[in-house]
Amino acid sequence: MASAPVGYIALLRRNLRFRRLWYAQVVSQLGDWFDSIALYTLLLALTGSGQAVGALLVAQFLPAALVGPFAGVVIDRLPRKLVMIVSDILRALLVLLLLRVQSIDDIWLIYVVTTLKFALTSFFEPARSAIIPNIVDRVELVAANGLSGATWSAMLALGAALGGIVVGTLGVRAAFLLDASTFVLSAFLVWRVPFKEQRSSGRDGADTVTDPSSGMPTPIRHPTPGDRMLPELSAGLRFIGQRTDLLCYTFSKALWSLSGGVLLLLTLYGREIFPVGRDGAISIGLFYAARGIGAGIGPLLASYLGGGSVRFLQRAIGPAFFISALGYLWISGSQTLLLALLAVLVAHMGGSVQWVYSTVLLQMAVPDHLRGRVFAIEYAALTLTTALSAYLTGVANDAGWTPRSLAVALALMFVLPGLLLTPALWQQRRHVPPDPA
Repeated sequence: MASAPVGYIALLRRNLRFRRLWYAQVVSQLGDWFDSIALYTLLLALTGSGQAVGALLVAQFLPAALVGPFAGVVIDRLPRKLVMIVSDILRALLVLLLLRVQSIDDIWLIYVVTTLKFALTSFFEPARSAIIPNIVDRVELVAANGLSGATWSAMLALGAALGGIVVGTLGVRAAFLLDASTFVLSAFLVWRVPFKEQRSSGRDGADTVTDPSSGMPTPIRHPTPGDRMLPELSAGLRFIGQRTDLLCYTFSKALWSLSGGVLLLLTLYGREIFPVGRDGAISIGLFYAARGIGAGIGPLLASYLGGGSVRFLQRAIGPAFFISALGYLWISGSQTLLLALLAVLVAHMGGSVQWVYSTVLLQMAVPDHLRGRVFAIEYAALTLTTALSAYLTGVANDAGWTPRSLAVALALMFVLPGLLLTPALWQQRRHVPPDPA
């Protein structure tokens, strides 16, 4: 019988190691949004060009797609805590370089720093996902990942709002200094998280992982010491490809992110459909806040209704896409700001359920020594699809598509992945063991 799911507050109270890791996430991501608002403001002030901001978004998304899979090999080879701490310290130093930007001639430095910073994030985030099973119990996994997802959305809303205030009152350089300090604090908090892990040995040999359907061990070959990164990355891809359910878990977020243009859509709705405050700044903040609230309560409500069994987690992923589709169809016809905010809340309840549950199932199914590669592949896929979707949504808006028509199109983009994943995961007879380590 599955244990009762753990709530967010109970998890933070009883698990010191996760609490410290969560604190690191809070301060780091809060600083990220200080930094982002400052960069958008600085670029517009120096160039007056929206295209310059669009290029910055490309610089934020592409590094993860290109560097991420190879970062996973490093994450599995080196101590993950070390990878996270070094990533934080180097990002702090990079942000300080932005203090040198004084004129339009220095814009190149913004793009270089942003590219390198997000390349380092491609090491930090998969490493953080990979160590969560090492510091929480099986019954805490859903709450741990749900809280992490909700925190990301909450820091987006809170950080963007506070970043705007800081930039508007103290200037962009104050925001850069605060961002750098958050990375240093994050590194200190990660350093204080004790845990054990299994790393890829790089030796030739056949370790095994239990096939849940047959109970028989399945060999996993490791590369010899002379092998390079590409064969090790291929080992992670082969592991993902050996079972349909693993493929579904790994690429669920990327399939959801085919509609990642909804992130731009929220800005368009706040600025053009329901503007409140200068340039719709208040309503944009409200839309992102609704997104964060939906992301927070979605997994909690789903766990309350269905429990925490592997079977329920599998079966909830596909229908979650239809909930997101329903939410954005709702927003396309909303005539008041309140109804539009409720629609966004519902849509991202579905998005957070597929996000959290696919993460939990991967953490249970993937052996520790492969976990970094698998999560890096997942991260690269979702950032690539998000970048493409956001770019195409912007192109469509420039071509004359209204925010309401874009909402309908993006809602329909959620339907096809839902139709694919629902039968694929509902027909699964595999039950992953509760503790693969």
